[in-house]
Amino acid sequence: MAPAPPRKSIPKDRFSALFSTLKTQTYHDPASRGPGSHTIRTIAWNPTGHLIATGSADRTLRIWNPEKPQVKNSTELKGHTAAIERVAWNPTKEAELASVSSDGTCKFWDVRSKGCVETVPLGGEGFSISWSADGSQVLVGRKDDNLIPISIPSYTASPALPQPTQTNQTLFLPSSNSPTSILLTTGTGSVTIATYPSLTTLHTLHAHTSSCSTLALSPSGRYLSTGGSDAIITLWDTTDLICRRTLDKMTGAVRSVSFSWDGAYVCGGGDEGSGIEIAHTETGEYVWKVETGTPTPCVAWHPSRYWLAYSGDSMGLKIVGAAGGMAI
Repeated sequence: MAPAPPRKSIPKDRFSALFSTLKTQTYHDPASRGPGSHTIRTIAWNPTGHLIATGSADRTLRIWNPEKPQVKNSTELKGHTAAIERVAWNPTKEAELASVSSDGTCKFWDVRSKGCVETVPLGGEGFSISWSADGSQVLVGRKDDNLIPISIPSYTASPALPQPTQTNQTLFLPSSNSPTSILLTTGTGSVTIATYPSLTTLHTLHAHTSSCSTLALSPSGRYLSTGGSDAIITLWDTTDLICRRTLDKMTGAVRSVSFSWDGAYVCGGGDEGSGIEIAHTETGEYVWKVETGTPTPCVAWHPSRYWLAYSGDSMGLKIVGAAGGMAI
């Protein structure tokens, strides 16, 4: 499938006027087994933005075509026997997906064939996952704070790496070759920058007053965003590792953060509140609120356009922009 056409960044003073024209599409999953059973725990766009994956508490793993919301146009990947905790796409292959479950496995899928390519036992309940930019390494976190490195394409797991403190999420730093460093969020509120695979600490960012649960890099790598249970989103300049600004409109613990395709805008998802506040990265000014009516724990910007996916209500996945509006 051809890549999306090049788009221009929207200036801060025009964002609200243009973004407000976008219409929201709902993607209802009939696999829902009753109120609350189909809680979506994780969403992720593939590298081209032509597909989006959702993983749910009822172990449903589904791949959606954002332009065809009917479930008949989606693909359900079957095999996990417990809740899907996290999904991640191979950054170098648009059809390879990894999923981590509390059933104690990490599964790798070819979404074109709808088949599981490999199942890697984790030795405990899976909780988090990150994939290196070159596609050669996957790091899975278990709920008992052990990290499991997996080499690709052999799908070989190395011995578990026990962590001294609660480790919530990991993120490989961009590298043109094999990954050499990684970010770890901790239960103490800090973000550890460490070497990979030895996990020797290089630097510590004191980001939150309580547990740091999520983080994301802007597409250019210039900014790092973190979210914590203190209801704060922090924005760090990666050139000097200084916190440039904090965003304080979240009403509860932050569960996800995401940058727009150009890095110009950032937002967070959480377990409380009734909307998604979008902020301008450079100034920290809030420019728009997506009214959702319910908490939205998962948010994810499209990789090449101003579409915003989120989860939260019983209807399932929603994507702002997929139902029409300005072509932005």
